Amino acid sequence: MTETDKTQAWQATLTPHRSLTRQGFLTVMALVILVNLVVGGLFTMVGAWPIAGFAGLDVLLVWWAFRANFADARQMERIEVTEHEVVLDRLRADRPPEQQRFVRRWVRVELEEDRERELIGRLSLVSGQTRVALGDFLSPDERKTLAQALRSALAIPRI
Repeated sequence: MTETDKTQAWQATLTPHRSLTRQGFLTVMALVILVNLVVGGLFTMVGAWPIAGFAGLDVLLVWWAFRANFADARQMERIEVTEHEVVLDRLRADRPPEQQRFVRRWVRVELEEDRERELIGRLSLVSGQTRVALGDFLSPDERKTLAQALRSALAIPRI
């Protein structure tokens, strides 16, 4: 926001947590390849050479799984509460950017909770008949904290 912008806003940017760095990924893949080379080599030495091909298939499947995981990590959701509206922007690697706008006074925050079993479910913004889930990639505690923060931001009469 620039200094000349007179309206203030509450804003949160959500991204999935990924603990594996690029170096960690390369290390894990090197270990998977090494183990599969050893196993494939042993089976080839005892005459079961077709097993070596399946060992190579394991490497491809692990690589594909990590690739899908890293693609999921490139998503982002930004929620902005201004004086008159709530704006939800979504960025995902495989889709065009999405933006949804809601009239602030009609938006409510809903968090599915089962207090008896201490379960926290989906977090949604609801306006009329429109229900938009957000933060699906967040942990239950993070969804609960976000719900409280959003409710607080919506309760402030003038941001």
